[in-house]
Amino acid sequence: MSAWLAEAVELARRNVAEGGGPFGALVVADGAVLGRGVNRVTRDADPTAHAEVVAIRAACRAIGDFRLSGATLYSSCEPCPLCLSAVLWARLDRVEYAADRYDAARGGFDDLAFYELFGTPRAQWPTPVVAVPVEGRAAPFDAWLAAETKVAY
Repeated sequence: MSAWLAEAVELARRNVAEGGGPFGALVVADGAVLGRGVNRVTRDADPTAHAEVVAIRAACRAIGDFRLSGATLYSSCEPCPLCLSAVLWARLDRVEYAADRYDAARGGFDDLAFYELFGTPRAQWPTPVVAVPVEGRAAPFDAWLAAETKVAY
């Protein structure tokens, strides 16, 4: 196991000892840690405060950019769909993880269930997710396309 991955696992272990969830993560580029994170969901009453997201936010603040191209995320556990989406939006180059979604499920976390949910038709989801036609629904995108000062994602 790499030293970075070992540190992510140790962050997770310490977070449990401090009353948090069993997840830790680091964003590393060019041999330097840009951001660290632990699960802060219950501590912050924030369902998006997963270790990976916290580490990505810290790394982006550290470099002053929302793009983390050239960086690797080291996580104590396989990123859930939320975290994987954050990884993709941040344009990280690579993800390495220790435990997997089955370990998370054994610990009582929904990662596996969410991965399985995305493989089923939306009509079978417990939470309805539906498109509702609204006049002018494309206007924000038209404004975006016309904007001369936008920063492309």
